[in-house]
Amino acid sequence: MPDPTDSTTEAQPLNEEEGGAQGLPHPSGKEDGCRKEDGWWGRLGLSHLSNWRTACFFLSLFLCLIVVFAFSFIIPCPVRPVYLHMWNHTLPQAATYDFLAVKDANKDKVLDVLFVIKAPEGSLNITCVNQSLPTPCVFMSAVAGTNGEPLWERPLAPELHWVQCGLSLGLGEEGKGCLLSHSNQLTAVSHHSGEIFWQRAHPPTYSSQLPVLTVPDLDKDGVDDLVLIGPGPAQAVLTILSGKTGAGIGKEVGLESEVLTHLLHTTAKGSPYILLHKDSGLYGVALQKIAAQAKPGCEKNLKKDEEWEKKTSSDTGQVLLYKSDKVQYVLSIAQKRKTSNLLVVTKDSVEVLNGDSLKSLWRTNASRLLSEPSLGHFNKDSIPDVVIEENIGDGTKQVVILDGSTGGVLWEVNMLLRPNSPQPSAVNTLNSYSIFVLWGEMPSQTNSSSPASKGHFSYMLNPEFSNVLLEKSNSIDQIIAFKATLLERGRHACYITLTGPADQERLGTVMISKRKLKEEVPESRVLRLGVSPEGESDDEIRAAYNKLRFSKDV
Repeated sequence: MPDPTDSTTEAQPLNEEEGGAQGLPHPSGKEDGCRKEDGWWGRLGLSHLSNWRTACFFLSLFLCLIVVFAFSFIIPCPVRPVYLHMWNHTLPQAATYDFLAVKDANKDKVLDVLFVIKAPEGSLNITCVNQSLPTPCVFMSAVAGTNGEPLWERPLAPELHWVQCGLSLGLGEEGKGCLLSHSNQLTAVSHHSGEIFWQRAHPPTYSSQLPVLTVPDLDKDGVDDLVLIGPGPAQAVLTILSGKTGAGIGKEVGLESEVLTHLLHTTAKGSPYILLHKDSGLYGVALQKIAAQAKPGCEKNLKKDEEWEKKTSSDTGQVLLYKSDKVQYVLSIAQKRKTSNLLVVTKDSVEVLNGDSLKSLWRTNASRLLSEPSLGHFNKDSIPDVVIEENIGDGTKQVVILDGSTGGVLWEVNMLLRPNSPQPSAVNTLNSYSIFVLWGEMPSQTNSSSPASKGHFSYMLNPEFSNVLLEKSNSIDQIIAFKATLLERGRHACYITLTGPADQERLGTVMISKRKLKEEVPESRVLRLGVSPEGESDDEIRAAYNKLRFSKDV
């Protein structure tokens, strides 16, 4: 006879699994704790867990929809400024100066153009007469980098001696500006609005044509301070001014002899030195020493470099860096380490010194340089290369790019000399090299040694195509200032030209122009300097220029 227990199990198999054979006792006579938990109490826990999971899912979905809605409708997408690829800003009856600066004046993240003119009236209907100034007077002006429209202008008393921008002049977000030396005054102007931060008369013995130096904050007011160097009645004098107020800090410091140019340099040990280019060579004086002489106590956070001090000259009491009466230019070459190298140009050589040990890294012969050397990256070793222009006679110049690490010749070309040609310039790319912009004129097919036209020719050089130049004819008569630069971060590479009368005493038409570099490519002639590699067509060269991406740094 069949077992009744077996028949029940076969007839209701699911009841046994789900209910745990509730009607039967445990063989041991005790309740099975595991089966009890899997019963109605377990089902209740799973039910609650499932409800929580569902709630979390819908809450997450709701939060995601809120974020998408906020970014799509509530938070506006950033709008990039609309700019013209080229523009001109013309000022009739004016003269201008060799000065150009690019700063974000209207805070649209596109750099704007600052320049100075001399005129009876500015672009915004401001006249010298209604400002109680002699006419013509000096106008510091800013135009938008996007379209060349005037942003602000500041009339000042003539004549202009020099102007320098990018200085800390005042506190807060607006505390960046330009310092102008004009008439017998120093005027600090905001590059955002043209507002005057402060204005003061020149120091009593000051009559220098040398721009100002920015030094670390000496009076502890939160703003970098300024150093002026100029000829005094018996010797050159140095004056320290507060960047915040323009007030003098301490007394003047005598420098014993005339200073031709100056430069602020910091050694690897963090010691700031003011480098003085004199008739007898290049000297350095510790800022700590100067600050202590001007006002004892304000030199506390400064220090001297003991290795440099060992080179102190017994004649001047200053550190002798380079002994020569032929020094023409001294430039700083930024490096990725703590201190910059020094480029010293004499009447017969170009030499680079280690900015800390002062040992010569390389030297090459050069004479009759036409302008101050400029810097760029021809190769990809991250060390800036040096571009020089040398007059080789017969109305011809030689443009040479020297290797920044060895001084060897990387590239050279001969051009016809053109009057008023700007010095070479360069714009860096993301490819670890620069695009060089040169001015002059390539000799014609007839090997003529005289210029073929009255205008100017600009040339673009891509190191990837070192045997090719892009030549662009420019119908420009008198170039006063020129700058190749980026107007936006990582983009908008362009060059800016400032033209006007050659004689500042004769007013004429002043024009400031912007041209985007890539817009010049289709209008430029592909000029081959030698045998081109196979497959390198004009279209391929132009396409390579159009694919370039630019960068502020290499």
